[in-house]
Amino acid sequence: MPPKFDPTAIKIVYVKAVGGEVPATSSLAPKIGPLGLSPKKIGDDISKGTQEWKGLKITVKLVVQNRQAKVEVVPSASSLVIKALKEPPRDRKKVKHIKHSGNISMDEIIKIARVMRPRSMAKS
Repeated sequence: MPPKFDPTAIKIVYVKAVGGEVPATSSLAPKIGPLGLSPKKIGDDISKGTQEWKGLKITVKLVVQNRQAKVEVVPSASSLVIKALKEPPRDRKKVKHIKHSGNISMDEIIKIARVMRPRSMAKS
């Protein structure tokens, strides 16, 4: 007999997705199916939660507790830099191998470094 479901247990699942798009339910199902969640519903939640990152590949953190999932965006350094360049979103299926160009102020780079600081394994 399987163990009883603990409603207070928190599970964290990381999923790679493209901002603003619904990820394939076939790739979500093995990760969140055993937790008792619908891949289609979670895909829609991811799509809504990543609207401001449209067209960029980002990591999404799903915090699952009591069969409810909260979507948090965990952007990489490269996606933060591309977002700081304020480039218009491109269709990733048509345009490949993009060379990004633009200027970023030092203040914005420091802001990106502060966002990335907790995830870096630096001691000081």
